[in-house]
Amino acid sequence: MTDQTNTQEEGLFDSLAHKYVPYWPMFLILFMLAMAGAWAYLHYLAIPTYETSATIIIKDEKKGVDESRMTQSIDAFTSNNIVENEIKVIQSRALTRQVIDDLGLYAPFYEEDKFKAIPAYSTSPIKVRLKIPEQAKEVEKVYFTFDKATQQVKIDGKKYPLNTWAETPYGEMMFLPNDKQSDQAELPLYFSIVHPKKVTDGIISSLSIQAENKLSTAVNLNFTDASPARGEDILNKLIEEYNQVAIDKRNDLAAKTLDYVNNRIILVGKELKELENQMVQYKSSRGVVDLSEQGKMYLSSVGESDRNLSDINLQLAILSEVEQYVMLKSNSAGMAPSTLGIKDPGLTQLLQKLYDSEIQYQRLKGTTAENNPVLLSVVSEIEQIRPSILDNIRNQRRALQASRASMASTSSRYNSQLQTIPRKERELLEISRQQATKNDAYNFLLQKREETVLSYAPTDEDTRIVDMAESSLYPVAPRSLYIYLIAAVMSCVLGVVMISGREMMNGKLLFLSEILSNTDIPVVAELQYTKTKDKLHQKPTDGFVIEEFRHMRATIGLFGRTFVKKKIMITSSIAGEGKTYVSTNLAHSLASSGRKVALLDFDLRNPSTTRLFNLTNYKGITEYLMEDIEPYQIINSTESENLYVVPAGVFVGDSTELLLNGKLEDLFSYLENEFDYILVDTAPADIISGASILTEFCNMTLLIMRHGYTPKALVKRLPKNNKFKFMNNMAIVFNGVKPRGLFKGHHGIEYGYGYELNYGNNAYLAKNT
Repeated sequence: MTDQTNTQEEGLFDSLAHKYVPYWPMFLILFMLAMAGAWAYLHYLAIPTYETSATIIIKDEKKGVDESRMTQSIDAFTSNNIVENEIKVIQSRALTRQVIDDLGLYAPFYEEDKFKAIPAYSTSPIKVRLKIPEQAKEVEKVYFTFDKATQQVKIDGKKYPLNTWAETPYGEMMFLPNDKQSDQAELPLYFSIVHPKKVTDGIISSLSIQAENKLSTAVNLNFTDASPARGEDILNKLIEEYNQVAIDKRNDLAAKTLDYVNNRIILVGKELKELENQMVQYKSSRGVVDLSEQGKMYLSSVGESDRNLSDINLQLAILSEVEQYVMLKSNSAGMAPSTLGIKDPGLTQLLQKLYDSEIQYQRLKGTTAENNPVLLSVVSEIEQIRPSILDNIRNQRRALQASRASMASTSSRYNSQLQTIPRKERELLEISRQQATKNDAYNFLLQKREETVLSYAPTDEDTRIVDMAESSLYPVAPRSLYIYLIAAVMSCVLGVVMISGREMMNGKLLFLSEILSNTDIPVVAELQYTKTKDKLHQKPTDGFVIEEFRHMRATIGLFGRTFVKKKIMITSSIAGEGKTYVSTNLAHSLASSGRKVALLDFDLRNPSTTRLFNLTNYKGITEYLMEDIEPYQIINSTESENLYVVPAGVFVGDSTELLLNGKLEDLFSYLENEFDYILVDTAPADIISGASILTEFCNMTLLIMRHGYTPKALVKRLPKNNKFKFMNNMAIVFNGVKPRGLFKGHHGIEYGYGYELNYGNNAYLAKNT
């Protein structure tokens, strides 16, 4: 099996070599042109691009160590992140658009070279800010000059000052000094105006963000750009904007909580002030100075009980607000209820996680589609958190209600005991108890407000920069080796397409394989094309052609050990395929071997053989068939010994009917007795039916097909052509095979070329067919 595969591969390689190697000069020219084109592209057209890289670490609640736990008491509003989600946030269009606006990337600057535009991000003296980038007119090139002395920009003859909004034909814009300029431009400068959406698409397509690995929270950011400085600024600004989004989210949550706490402080402060005024008024009006020791004891017990009841009621109120917020089933991050009075850390953590998820949902909703997998995963997480919170609230409410009932019973018992205290003291104790409760609540709120204020200045960020953006020292594209390699491959492909396309579109018979694949008729000879107009080759300089016909007569068995007389009909499908050329030279080859040969010209409409031997005015086949003459009277000798020719005779309109008058049998009987070989040159079989009539008198038929002349359609139709089905011992002669390639002397085996030529005057090497 391996040997067979190797043989097939070698055969395929040989076939391709014979098909395309003759055209090596064309391939060499295409290769040189491709190399020159690649060199010109690299030196004059290609714009080198550089890769900029940066690395950051993102805090992830599921990976690594969360360092924020060390400062959780100070910053209570730091949210946990998932690396995969944060990568989507960094790649979001909203964040990219903010970078574009900050850097003015919708108005890129260029230096105009002869064949390409060179980015002028670091060489332009100015930069452009558009007032409304979306409404600006897109322009490919806006040429300008900058007068450093007057600090003015000149466009189309009009001057514009720096740092001032100006109305231009392209929209309202401001020209600013370029703080990124590090060198002077040497070529003419211009800038373009591009719609921000197109710039956003371009940046996102050039940006690659990947996690270091599945267990790490390190993220690598890579960006390719023609300007290294611009690439570094884009990545650094992208990281800065991402951090700012996280800070804004944290500050927004802290601000909402602080607003709620301040409102509570104001309300509790008013109530405390009212109680203080009530205390002063009561003491003044009733003359109360101090309480008895017993009253103080009861007051302490009742006050403690009341404070516990107040704390429980506060927790129940907060639970009700939280329950109402959770049961709204909205993913919007609106005003969150306060969780400052909730002592259960599990519930507090669940509520923080819910609010973080809602913030993340709102952020992703503005930058991704509704069916985005990341957005759907956040929605699913929110729906899973809500039931857990509601179950926790119900459990805590039942526990708090039980504690409240117990505290109420205790407070009632102490109140009963207080009834024994004089009325004045009891009323004073009541006021003092309310005052102490409000005072505790007020102090608690002040403490929480300070904690919230501290969260505005967090000690830790959501990301940590490991490596700032840095561009590669050398361009990453285009790569010279790849360009040259692609050019070389394209030159070969173009050459193959040109050769194959030309041959496929030719419509004519070109390859021996086209004959062998369409018919089982054997091919007995391949005759090379000759430039000479002589159809009969007898000169010494025609040695190669003479040897071809010797090879053909041996191939068809005309010289076996046992000599058998043969009558050979030579025909073709259409005129011009070389019947006369083959028949005359084959007859001459047979005659030169000492055999007596008769050559009959039965192409009665176009008697080429008759004209070749100058027998036009001699009696021939038509006279024999129409008149009462003997066969020997139409046989003519030639200059070649043993070669005799029977001309066609005068032209007759209905030659087919003439062939059916019965005299042909006598003619062939006479010729068979007098000659060793009888060669019959007929009219084209596809045009005139004469060949079909003559086939019964011949024991062999040679069908001539001409390279580059015979239509392929006739070859494909040959097995179904009834005109050839009844011809005896048919064989095909492939005539007029031209050398392949730009130089002669290369002929492909099994592609219509039967010889490998390597000769000077008469030297040759013939290959058996």
